[in-house]
Amino acid sequence: MSAARASGGPARQLWQAVRLPILSIVILAVLWEGVTRIFAVPASFFPPLSVVLADAASVWSYLLRSTGRTFLETVLGFLTGSAFGIFCGVVFAYSRNLERALFPLFVVSQTIPVIAFGALVIIWFGNTILSKVIIAFYVTFFPVTVNTHRGLLGCDPQKVALMKSFGAGEWTIFRKLRFPTALPVIAVALRLGISLSLIGAIVGEWFGDTVGLGVMLIQAMYTEAVPRLWAIILACGLLGSALYAVVSLFERKFIWWRQD
Repeated sequence: MSAARASGGPARQLWQAVRLPILSIVILAVLWEGVTRIFAVPASFFPPLSVVLADAASVWSYLLRSTGRTFLETVLGFLTGSAFGIFCGVVFAYSRNLERALFPLFVVSQTIPVIAFGALVIIWFGNTILSKVIIAFYVTFFPVTVNTHRGLLGCDPQKVALMKSFGAGEWTIFRKLRFPTALPVIAVALRLGISLSLIGAIVGEWFGDTVGLGVMLIQAMYTEAVPRLWAIILACGLLGSALYAVVSLFERKFIWWRQD
């Protein structure tokens, strides 16, 4: 009995967490289909959901390969951008001179439109997966850097002083106090970063490639294939939601001391 309760507990919690989003999606889908059918909205302007899904099914193999390629670019850009952002945030937190010297350059880098930066990256690295990963990296690292820096500096000074009074070194304080304190703030940036990384990967694909959701978007736009555009938008939404859910799940499992 206790085992059944134990197995049912997480399932019940999962259902409680997803039931409202699922209900919202179902209501939105019904409204989408119903409104477009009732008011006979032209498919070239706003197609019914069934038409969009039928179009997606007609190119499911290409759509699946494109989603896989964009997923790979997004994850690689997110991982490298997050690692770089955490490293820079730690360096800036411990070196005021480096923060004053380099952080303004970080800010300036984010004022450059990603389209302009992406054009340079394509010229330097060609239409390769590396160029898409670099663009995803570019839009990911800054929020992670800022939140890591803020999280580390937001550590309670009284707790730091208490650990020092017991003879703890700076590495011990970082490992056992500063970094765990900063992790909830870093996790917020990671959730933002995964969405930005997806946008960066798609923008990178606009500059040219043979496969990817960004490539499909460009092709559908040039041919004015509105149902295909909506199908790709839905694919982007599903991919982004899945990646965000994975990061959130990681946060809930490993950063359990965060404040909701």
